[in-house]
Amino acid sequence: MSYQHQYVDGTHIHFPMGKVVCIGRNYAEHARELNNPVPSEPLLFIKAGSCVVPLDEGFAIPDDRGAVHYEAEIAVLIGKPLSRTPDAEEVRDAITGFAPALDLTLRDLQTALKEKGYPWEIAKSFDGACVLAPFVPGDALEDLTDIGIRLSINGEVRQDGNSRDMLNPILPMVQHICGHFSLQPGDVILTGTPVGVGPLHKGDALELELVGHSRFTSRVL
Repeated sequence: MSYQHQYVDGTHIHFPMGKVVCIGRNYAEHARELNNPVPSEPLLFIKAGSCVVPLDEGFAIPDDRGAVHYEAEIAVLIGKPLSRTPDAEEVRDAITGFAPALDLTLRDLQTALKEKGYPWEIAKSFDGACVLAPFVPGDALEDLTDIGIRLSINGEVRQDGNSRDMLNPILPMVQHICGHFSLQPGDVILTGTPVGVGPLHKGDALELELVGHSRFTSRVL
């Protein structure tokens, strides 16, 4: 299944799918639920652009590599090049859209790799590991410190978070990323997941929301 960026009105965004930059443990309660220390600065890792799939038509998960966990996140789409040390106004101007997303994790595999001190990209960047909904235009959200993200599975709310609880708010987070490597149009930033992660199963019915801005239904195929 191929992926192309689009807005909620169905308009396609003419950027190539770039890299997906992820922020680990950006909500303190989520770090604690997995018995991980709360980091003192943004914990960055990257998913390959090839792992991205659309939410709307349903998505498949591996059935032979242990537990697959969902992590609902606010996705930020970059529409202009950013590098080095952009100021907050430049970062805000470069943000083209916001969307709810799922960062999928092969949790058993990740745990085994971490215990050995190995990198864990194969637990985070497998085909289909990033599920993206259509984007709300960047200027539709005025206050980036008050964005709600909610995931319900089979009618039960599993995650209900807000960007106000991020350890690293969105604009300073993007500035920090650019201090390490450049961002290009089509790159996506996943801004961390609130507490409540858990396993997905084939047949699960999902509702994923950017609260007050967009809401989507999907299913695990």
